[in-house]
Amino acid sequence: MLLLLSEWLSRWYSGFHVFQYITLRVILGVLTALGIALLAGPLMIRSLSRSQIGQSVRDDGPRSHLSKAGTPTMGGALILVSVTLSTLLWGELRNRYLWIALLVTLAFGAIGWIDDYRKVSRRDPRGMPARQKYFWQSICGLAAAILLYAQADTPAQTQLIVPFVKAAVFNLGWGFPVLAYLVVVGTSNAVNLTDGLDGLAILPAVMIAGALVVFAYVAGHVNFSHYLGLPYIAGVGELGVFCAALSGAGLGFLWFNTYPAQVFMGDMGALAIGAALGIVAVMVRQEIVLFIMGGVFVVETLSVMLQVVSFKLTGRRIFRMAPLHHHFELKGWPEPRVIVRFWIITVILVLIGLSSLKIR
Repeated sequence: MLLLLSEWLSRWYSGFHVFQYITLRVILGVLTALGIALLAGPLMIRSLSRSQIGQSVRDDGPRSHLSKAGTPTMGGALILVSVTLSTLLWGELRNRYLWIALLVTLAFGAIGWIDDYRKVSRRDPRGMPARQKYFWQSICGLAAAILLYAQADTPAQTQLIVPFVKAAVFNLGWGFPVLAYLVVVGTSNAVNLTDGLDGLAILPAVMIAGALVVFAYVAGHVNFSHYLGLPYIAGVGELGVFCAALSGAGLGFLWFNTYPAQVFMGDMGALAIGAALGIVAVMVRQEIVLFIMGGVFVVETLSVMLQVVSFKLTGRRIFRMAPLHHHFELKGWPEPRVIVRFWIITVILVLIGLSSLKIR
């Protein structure tokens, strides 16, 4: 919106051309989303408290979590509002990738909102039935995947890139929408499973979104992409503004979500953030790098899958409780220790992912 305004104003004063630079708008996107989240956060928390929109806690979870019952939830609305406003203000609104990322994020946020609303209104931590939630996630994920495949006009937009191996590039064909669907839906659920402790999921998401800013900028810059041996995808650099807004909104939310949390993001935030990271990774062709950087999300998801399979086959559990963060809690780790150590691991994994830009 402001980009279009700056284009019009530049007819009279050339200084407004500075807003054409993605790098500047990335910085402004971070600051705008962060500012909106910090300003609107206290108002939202008071509103949620007055409406008695509080967290329901599972009876079979760690006993230390029982004290969290009643903490305002559905705080993901703060993230979505901040991301949307910042993206609309600083993004190139004629860019198709920007709209796909934003609409997918909001669609998954809507699914999460329904799930959270049912939990709150019925005082039932189970919320929307798993099959129903997965069905709507699949509809949204498939729609985005097929749309991206249908509008692809260069081979680079549907190729699988293997990081650290320069020559390992594979044409996916119809396998692209399948991969895109799995990445978007899988990442959405992985972030949701990880969101079980105060701030545990949001800071890794912020760090990964920040790294995706770099990948988007490189993929959308003809000279940098050629120099680093990555496919050039025209227009995809604008996703840097979206990812920057996501990072800023996430940091603003963390201000209120850090231990002990004043508000939880709920499925509304977790499903949306995961889908946002997944769809951006697909569009910048870095699905495997996302898998690396989001290693904490991956391990948390695998812990749940292994726990279920082991119990059904042998009647025994591998972990004291799944997802994995609960296992460490039950081993006696204080909640802040689990959170910070998972954050440190994510820092390392994000740096490894970023190193793939040069190590090829």
